[in-house]
Amino acid sequence: MTILCVRFQLPVMYEAALPGLLGLLEEFTPVVEALPPDGALADLRGAERYFGRDAVALASVIRVRALALHGVDCVIGAGPGPMLARMALGDARPGVTCAVPGAPEGIAEFLAGKPVTALPGVGTATARTLCEYGLDTLGRVAAAPPATLQRLVGAKAGRELHEKANGVDRGRVVPNAVSRSLATERPFDRDELDPGRHRRALLSAAGELGARLRAVDKVCRTLTLTVRYADRSATTRSRTLPEPTAHSAALTRTAYGMYEALGLQRARVRAIALRAEGLAPAEQASHQLTFDPADEKARRIEEVADRARAKFGPRAVMPGSLAA
Repeated sequence: MTILCVRFQLPVMYEAALPGLLGLLEEFTPVVEALPPDGALADLRGAERYFGRDAVALASVIRVRALALHGVDCVIGAGPGPMLARMALGDARPGVTCAVPGAPEGIAEFLAGKPVTALPGVGTATARTLCEYGLDTLGRVAAAPPATLQRLVGAKAGRELHEKANGVDRGRVVPNAVSRSLATERPFDRDELDPGRHRRALLSAAGELGARLRAVDKVCRTLTLTVRYADRSATTRSRTLPEPTAHSAALTRTAYGMYEALGLQRARVRAIALRAEGLAPAEQASHQLTFDPADEKARRIEEVADRARAKFGPRAVMPGSLAA
């Protein structure tokens, strides 16, 4: 086992702590791939030899250091490759690292009883097709002839599916920085028809994105809106902002504009998501000067609200329409 998949148990809206936690992992290996908002992959092949410990023992040290230095617990999965480490993470729990054996027999045993949906890259449509033919577990998929899988899901997808179900993990850990995007989603308790509630969800999501951007001293260039419907379809729209910003009011106006442009007529909406993309350091962004006192006042209020939320919690200050 040489790959760890780590999920830090960060409180909501504390993605700003992720770079420091990635630095903790980089004390053991330079090959660390960020998985925002709260995870990472770490390749420990060199670290195992250097420290004279296996990946599971190093995982215990990482957990202790995360708790001692950052006050953050974590859940860790270990495996011979990134795919298997990610799958092991699903079976892990705080304090106990789930490890996939490196031997082919151990990998086959780990995968055999899992549903096909547990395999990364297998979506709802593919799983439904496989289950219709009785291929509802990875053990059965692994035993199926490759030609059969290719007829069911396509040549390339069938070949990859057969390899993954047999534990062939061709992925690798690609070192990177924290993602150049931030996202948040507002699901509804039931399929929502009311445009007013849709707009409240957009207001809440845009406010959260703005606060998170300001917490990490970033601005975004593009805002993407995704509306998910009751039939599981979705509509996605992106819009480039007039200037890079982390100003919640500007993000909200853009989100409202994209929503109105969809022209939804009694659409049954299941969830609304916003993603801020094209992130850049705030100090490098230009800002158009304005003589509008209302805009300047709004930005000063925003700064005060951020300090209040940092001290008393994310719900300390919010728009009146979200307080109900």
